[in-house]
Amino acid sequence: MNSIEMTTPDDAGIDMEAEPPSIEAPVGHPLLPGIVTALKSVFDPEIPVNIYELGLIYKIDIDPENNVAVKMTLTAPGCPVAGEMPEQVREAVAGVEGLGDVDVELVWEPGWNPSLMAETAKLQLGMF
Repeated sequence: MNSIEMTTPDDAGIDMEAEPPSIEAPVGHPLLPGIVTALKSVFDPEIPVNIYELGLIYKIDIDPENNVAVKMTLTAPGCPVAGEMPEQVREAVAGVEGLGDVDVELVWEPGWNPSLMAETAKLQLGMF
């Protein structure tokens, strides 16, 4: 599996400024852009940035039957949406045409920190 961080905009049509620095995803898979768009439609309720650019998505796997597995985290273990966010993510991704089952796993390692954010998220939050 290739990491998006290793892709240039020319090879995949990806806006690298809007990409978190370390997400594992199957670059070049025809369903990946739709999955990323779906993930960008989900926002952290406490931070006005979508969860993808915020760096909360660690890994996206797509198997040969187009079933999707997403590993994600939250900004803090005590986050008040810990029980709801994985289902919101699952519902958003499940809406992508052509996908099979969607599984979302909430993980706490590695812990989230601001270095995982895309440049666009840092700009939105005035972190430069």
